[in-house]
Amino acid sequence: MAYMNRFNQTDDFRRDELIRIIEHSVEKLTLQELEALYYDMTTKSYIND
Repeated sequence: MAYMNRFNQTDDFRRDELIRIIEHSVEKLTLQELEALYYDMTTKSYIND
């Protein structure tokens, strides 16, 4: 059981790391790039307004 907790913590850490990388990259996008990304994510149902 302890092994599974360590495995999940590793997955959680990797997920947090990827989110930080993506956030940092998104902050550098222009308005037009953000709009294109938003449109793409909306059409693929990653964003549901």
